[in-house]
Amino acid sequence: MAAQYCLRMPGNVYCGEGALSQLRGILSGYQKAAVFTDKGIEKAGLLDEPVKYMKEAGVDTVILDELPSEPTYAQAQKIIDEFKASGADVIVGIGGGSVLDIAKLSSVAASEEYGVKELLDEPLLGKKKTDTILIPTTAGTGSEATPNSIVAVPEKELKVGIVNPAMIADYVILDGSMIKKLPLPIAAATGIDAMAHAVECYTSNKANPVSNLFAGEAVKLIFHNIEEACLNPEAAAAKNNMLLAAFYAGAAITSSGTTAVHALSYPLGGKYHIAHGISNAILLMPVMRFNKDACLEELSQIYDMTELGERSIRAGDKADKVLRRMEEIIANLKVPVTLEQFHVEEKDLDSLVEAGMQVTRLLDNNKKKVTPQDARKIYREIISGRRKEDD
Repeated sequence: MAAQYCLRMPGNVYCGEGALSQLRGILSGYQKAAVFTDKGIEKAGLLDEPVKYMKEAGVDTVILDELPSEPTYAQAQKIIDEFKASGADVIVGIGGGSVLDIAKLSSVAASEEYGVKELLDEPLLGKKKTDTILIPTTAGTGSEATPNSIVAVPEKELKVGIVNPAMIADYVILDGSMIKKLPLPIAAATGIDAMAHAVECYTSNKANPVSNLFAGEAVKLIFHNIEEACLNPEAAAAKNNMLLAAFYAGAAITSSGTTAVHALSYPLGGKYHIAHGISNAILLMPVMRFNKDACLEELSQIYDMTELGERSIRAGDKADKVLRRMEEIIANLKVPVTLEQFHVEEKDLDSLVEAGMQVTRLLDNNKKKVTPQDARKIYREIISGRRKEDD
């Protein structure tokens, strides 16, 4: 467990049914809001209520809706340039992880002195210039709680995290009405992303009492709510619980950090454009099985706190039951567990291993050292769909 640790949190967090109405008061004193979103959010009608509250607050709006789902750093820069030209004095991010990531990045990158490309190498160059209000429309990424922004770097066939404490949001609104109509595939993938965040943070080398408080609560909420929240459109309480769980898991990231699941998933997004939540869902079980012997204590604690059964059984049995519960969730939500449908083949192993091993920021958090041979075995398992020994 880390000897020193720090928790960073958004300045104000509004939660629960009807929390969206707080937008009126939050926007008091601002002149013009830049609304970061995407076409899918608009088409689903999820902008209607927030824009209504913006009008009631007397704030002009400009809609920036050309955000792709997995943006490159150049695509992020294009949106940031549009934001700079808009003259807006507050940012409102309404969307999933990519939307919120670029909204946060815009708050520190709207400068003539540097751009996103420079922040890839020196993230702390960025200084907060504009307040941010983040409203997630998925219960999973936790982007609303973190100081991270993930962008693809095509020349490296990799996703890269830009991490800067200045990107922590000023305001967050968690309202279950914003995820009520979320399609099952997106709800499931993002929900499992939140599960990965929570479990990885709890088993990270940087885990500490503060991160464990949030990661542990996130795991409990997810284990007991994720299926109902995803499968039942009317499950308002479960959806609000999942929004809270995703936020808690994001808060845990700020104090601890994700591990090899996320590290090895970055090349899948960067090269093959596989959605972040799906990449993590595919890698979650192979990596956690690899990590099990190094994380018996932590997995045993997760078993106890989630009340999965009799506490008097051995730690190894508790760890197995936690892993089985995670597998059960993935199976119940019908999320892919192999790369078969994404046209990734054995011939791609070398490039995947090379790219994955570059993500040392996260690999260093993993309790069990991941060698290139280990990474190859894990990638081979998700390509073939079978567990087998490396050559």
